[in-house]
Amino acid sequence: MDHPDEIAAPALRRLLDLLASGAATEDFAEVPADARRRGASAAVLAELDHATWQALRVHRTLRQHRRREAELTALFDTAGDLAASRDLDTVLQAIVRRARMLLGTDTAYLTLPDETAGDTYMRVTDGSVSVLFQTLRLSLGDGLGGLVAQTARPYATPDYRTDERFHHTGTIDAGVLDEGLVAIIGVPLLLGGQVIGVLFAADRSPRAFSPDEVALLCTLAAHAAIALDTAKSLADTRAALDELNAANELVRAHSAAVQRAERAHDRLTDLVLRGAAVSDVAAAVAHLLGGEIAVLDAEGEPLAGRPAPVDELAPAVAASRAEGRSVRHGDRWICAVLAGQDALGTLVLTGRPDLDDPDRRLFERASVVTALLLLLRRSVAETENRIRGELLTDLLTAPERDPAGLTARGRRLGVDLAGAHLVLVAEPAGSGAGGGDAGGGSAGDRERLAGAARRYLFGSRGVSAEHGEAVVLLVPLEPGPAPAAPGAVPGAVPGAAPDAALGAAVLDAAEQTARQAAERLARLAGFPVTVGAGRPAAGPPALAAAHAEGLRCLRALRVLGRAGQGASAGALGFLGVLLGDGHDVDGFVGATLGPLLAYDARRGTELVRTLRAYFDCGGSLTRAKDELHVHVNTVVQRLDRVEALLGRDWNLPERALELQLALRLRLLSGD
Repeated sequence: MDHPDEIAAPALRRLLDLLASGAATEDFAEVPADARRRGASAAVLAELDHATWQALRVHRTLRQHRRREAELTALFDTAGDLAASRDLDTVLQAIVRRARMLLGTDTAYLTLPDETAGDTYMRVTDGSVSVLFQTLRLSLGDGLGGLVAQTARPYATPDYRTDERFHHTGTIDAGVLDEGLVAIIGVPLLLGGQVIGVLFAADRSPRAFSPDEVALLCTLAAHAAIALDTAKSLADTRAALDELNAANELVRAHSAAVQRAERAHDRLTDLVLRGAAVSDVAAAVAHLLGGEIAVLDAEGEPLAGRPAPVDELAPAVAASRAEGRSVRHGDRWICAVLAGQDALGTLVLTGRPDLDDPDRRLFERASVVTALLLLLRRSVAETENRIRGELLTDLLTAPERDPAGLTARGRRLGVDLAGAHLVLVAEPAGSGAGGGDAGGGSAGDRERLAGAARRYLFGSRGVSAEHGEAVVLLVPLEPGPAPAAPGAVPGAVPGAAPDAALGAAVLDAAEQTARQAAERLARLAGFPVTVGAGRPAAGPPALAAAHAEGLRCLRALRVLGRAGQGASAGALGFLGVLLGDGHDVDGFVGATLGPLLAYDARRGTELVRTLRAYFDCGGSLTRAKDELHVHVNTVVQRLDRVEALLGRDWNLPERALELQLALRLRLLSGD
């Protein structure tokens, strides 16, 4: 048997070693058991039992202190995360993870209320493996979490599945079963006495949660509540700052828009006061808007900028006119130029597919300024045209009375009567100007036609006036510094006699001008218009004679069933020769037989002689070949060449009559 001191002293040192190493509780029981095996006395065993019990107390106290230290460390870490992090998800995830770690549970999770749906949902989970559980939603009062949210008190259960204190539902029980949870503890997240969420910890085996664990989870829940409140405050602050920044940006943008509008207003006002042209306004607005501006008149003709596809833009123009605002059409902006309900034109903006409200208002203001300029120009033009129209009326009424006085009077009004002009006589189709076979043109139609004539000549040096039952237009032929008249024909020699100065090219251009005038006046007036053109003329007497010729040409168009068309006397063939004052025989012969004469001159052929023989022989090929002393096939070949040069209709009655008349006039002239 060992001496008592040899047993007690090592045993006590062993207990101290176990305490120092943090050994398990069951290791302490081995110390007195070993002493009994070694035959220690009853007194020594009693002393060792007491020492072991004291050691276990110290061990338990140390373990509690270590756990408390870990809890405090976790709380401090959570507080640090809360102070350093601005990401709510990160803070909540850290709180749930630490709750699981400190309580040593299999899972931990946190639910928050959904004010819209009226229930609660899983916000954060840690350790969960079930998707069904992670997507659970709990109504108020359902399950353990519902009871915590309803009563604002913590609840714990060692076995949720058999605990009847909670209202079980199939959905919640299915989620808990799918996750395999048994023991669950839930504590409320309180903020100002109001439950804003629930923090849970749960095990997959039965377990009783101690009051210390409940208190620890409540402390973590308080941190989570602070994190949620802080996040909400930060979100509200950010929203307020965003709204303030947006308001500041709006104020700055509005201020900039006001300043820009003031500059644009000053610029446009300055242009109007300086009497600027429409093109100047278009250029200024294009510069302000950073795009390209085209200004079209009421007929779609460009007044400034590039031409635009009128037919394609027609629906947008109609919409702008109906709304009284600019409208978007593809990558263009369209704004009707209106004076009341009177459409004066259209503005077309390209290069700016997106217009904000200030720029759109600027674009629309430009249309108002353009309308003002067009009205001013129209008013001035109508006044000038009325005064010039009186001159035209006097010219046509008594040209021989005082030609020099009329010329001087015209010069003062900006009309050079000594220069070459084209006189157009227009009437509504179906009316009978100056007498004739048809009648019915009303005074209202003539008034509309007179207005259309003023718009047709707008911006040019032309003059129009009502005279008799027709409207007369005096269109200058010579180019000048002012904008050319619609359909004006360049190339004339001012002051020269028409027969000497104007060749066939000018006569052809006069025919083209008459046709174009008929088409344009019809569009402007809204009904068909017939236009007759006299020969180009210069000086009061010649202009009056050209008017008389144009009037006869107008009557001829009506008789020929060509009402609603435009033509000159030179284009009416032999009828034009008879109607014209100049009786331009050579011009008629050249226009009718020109291709044959040129071919004979170039090739040395006898197409003109063959054609004359063919007509003289009554269209008989046999008699014509005897007259020409050639084979009949030669006659056929020559006539085929005539058809190729003159067209297939050369032998039709009306064309044949013109050809025979031209051949006879050429024969009479000695050619």
